[in-house]
Amino acid sequence: MTTVLQSYIAGRWVGNQAAQTLNSAINGQPVASTHAEALDFGEAVAHARKVGLPALLAMDFQQRAECLKALGKYLAQHKEKLYAISAHTGATRADGWIDIEGGAGTLMAYASMGSNELPSGNLVHEGPAMPLGRKGGFAGTHILVPRHGVAVHINAFNFPVWGLLEKFAPSFLAGMPCIGKPATATSYLTEALVRLVNESGLMPEGALQLIIGGTGDLLDRLDGSDFVTFTGSADTAAKLRVHPNIVRNSIPFNAEADSLNCAILAPDVTPDDEEFDLFVKEVAREMTTKAGQKCTAIRRAIVPRQHVDAVAEKLRARLAKTVIGDPSREDVRMGALASRAQFDDVSERVAMLMQGAELVYGERDGFAPVGEGVANGAFFSPTLLLSRKPLQHDAVHDIEAFGPVSTLMAYDGIDEAMALAARGRGSLVGTLVTRDPKIAARVIPAVAALHGRFLVLDREAAVESTGHGSPLPQLKHGGPGRAGGGEELGGIRAVKHYLQRTAVQGSPTMIAAITGEYMRGAARQESESHPFRKHFEDLQIGDSLLTHRRTVGEADIVAFGGISGDYFYMHFDEVAAKESPFGKRIAHGYFVLSAAAGLFVSPAPGPVLANYGLDTLRFVKPVGIGDTIRARLTAKRKIDRNKKDANGVGQGVVAWDVEVTNQLDEVVASYDILTLVSKRA
Repeated sequence: MTTVLQSYIAGRWVGNQAAQTLNSAINGQPVASTHAEALDFGEAVAHARKVGLPALLAMDFQQRAECLKALGKYLAQHKEKLYAISAHTGATRADGWIDIEGGAGTLMAYASMGSNELPSGNLVHEGPAMPLGRKGGFAGTHILVPRHGVAVHINAFNFPVWGLLEKFAPSFLAGMPCIGKPATATSYLTEALVRLVNESGLMPEGALQLIIGGTGDLLDRLDGSDFVTFTGSADTAAKLRVHPNIVRNSIPFNAEADSLNCAILAPDVTPDDEEFDLFVKEVAREMTTKAGQKCTAIRRAIVPRQHVDAVAEKLRARLAKTVIGDPSREDVRMGALASRAQFDDVSERVAMLMQGAELVYGERDGFAPVGEGVANGAFFSPTLLLSRKPLQHDAVHDIEAFGPVSTLMAYDGIDEAMALAARGRGSLVGTLVTRDPKIAARVIPAVAALHGRFLVLDREAAVESTGHGSPLPQLKHGGPGRAGGGEELGGIRAVKHYLQRTAVQGSPTMIAAITGEYMRGAARQESESHPFRKHFEDLQIGDSLLTHRRTVGEADIVAFGGISGDYFYMHFDEVAAKESPFGKRIAHGYFVLSAAAGLFVSPAPGPVLANYGLDTLRFVKPVGIGDTIRARLTAKRKIDRNKKDANGVGQGVVAWDVEVTNQLDEVVASYDILTLVSKRA
């Protein structure tokens, strides 16, 4: 009996009656069916707002990061359950690795970024704060706060696991409960994922809901605090973008659409170069990985006219060695398209592309999938086309066959290559294969305006390159124009997309209270005990120490020069120094830093464990022989990392504002230092 998939809505699984049958891409046998029961999307949205949102906002960024870390580990431990189901989508083990372990890895990556880059709390100060008046009593800055809304994620069929998790991770970190809607064709794998998430017990109730089937009136029930993301075809993205309620309420809408990505073989590369083979390998890999069903796959391979036949021959030979069939076989390197419907769509689009191109490699070249029952599967032959006059044919720049299909395009001169790249009207990613840095420096600034990401590939980068088609959590994924105009991933940037940015104005004291970060001019508390003697919990933002003074002598400069080896003329040459803009010998800037540390450091063992960083350093005025300096140390920012040492004692990070002044109360140096501070045992 076919399994009926269930939606997870309002804390319960819904669905018992079978509706649409979903068949295996490998043998055509039924895998599961969608459910016939209608969903109450008003209940789903209300559950997210009333249950999920309060639960998420009861935690801070750091705690949500810990949840993501734990969930990533849990999914990695139970990955085989997902691999067993993934094969029905047509994916090989290597394809599944991208989807399943790539999804868990993305959770881990965002957990790490959240832990290291986000504060403890639910407000990000996007500073620095700046004075807005001459007297120092009025200031302004920007803050980022949770939107208090719901994120709706509508995903494509090609990555049922990663597609949901790469959106869930940053929106969850931002404190937004999520409603995920996978593409129906492969929704059985996403349902298995969400069941694992629920079984883990690591996510607050309401943090993640799942829709199997259509979205009904879901989008009509959203408001301006919500967020909608979409991955899929450019045509569907265009329709959703103008949904009346999305337009009416100015609901943020982020689209990542399929695009006609290109790879350019630069004219400096010859068939004898290692880069020539790298180009061929990259194109072949993008054609066969996930059977070409990647929004980042290379659809247009742009090659110098004098080398196009040599590239075609090498690609033919490489594709001919690719074993296609049942992914459960160890010898298989390419699986099937996700469904027979996808097979029909790709077939139709290849026929359209053939009107302006010739066939280099395809089904006629001995296509024979291996394995039992594959005759009923959705297998499609790798198909390589060649357009010798691509500037004269629109189809190759307008039509995408979302499968193992790519078109070689001949060009004359690098300017023509760039013009061909631009004909795609915006893409997610492009690749330039070259040996010449001058070509890279010329091409990339010119093509960057129409691409979300660009890989420059040579033999040096190839040693570690993750490839043309691999989005990374740290880098932006998305592109302009046809690619949807959206932006995903890109490190903490993705989290900030789900937060509300607000400008705040007021006195420095009020700005400091709101942001939880001291700014100069705000009220300080002169500490009775040295701030370095206070544990993390006891330190207050604004706790401050004004040190005793120290007069800088010539012996200090000479001694520091001897220790550091810095004999720059401004410190030692009396004549040259007098002729300089300063008119005198001055102390080393790093001596000033060292002297300031000597003034404010409390030397005895205590809560301050280590100094591990220094930010925003500026040497504002020179310090000459005979000048007298002192330092002002103020607790600026606290971040609770929720970590403990080997003895079980907690730790946090404290950023200190340091202001070094001279005898005229002029600032001579300004910076932040970061220290690791222990909590009370």
